[in-house]
Amino acid sequence: MEVATNEALAGAIREALRMIIDPELGRSIIDLGLIYDVRVEDGGIAHVTMTTTTRGCPASEYLKEAVSNCVWYVPGVEYAEVRLTYEPAWTPEMMAD
Repeated sequence: MEVATNEALAGAIREALRMIIDPELGRSIIDLGLIYDVRVEDGGIAHVTMTTTTRGCPASEYLKEAVSNCVWYVPGVEYAEVRLTYEPAWTPEMMAD
């Protein structure tokens, strides 16, 4: 039952992250494809892997902090870890229609 709960919590985290808008592109970081992975371990330990549109993006720290704060506020999350990666590099093809 814990696996289903973890998957539901990961879905709730993804939904909550829709409220974060990229300051440069004016779209949700979910719609832009900037969130690569959301995983939740037993005990409400959330791991989010994300990227930015370019390496050295001036909004990188702002976005990473916004994601961390957002995840912490999702009911059921006891710990949030946000990792920034550039592998694979983001491309406009990752954006939702």
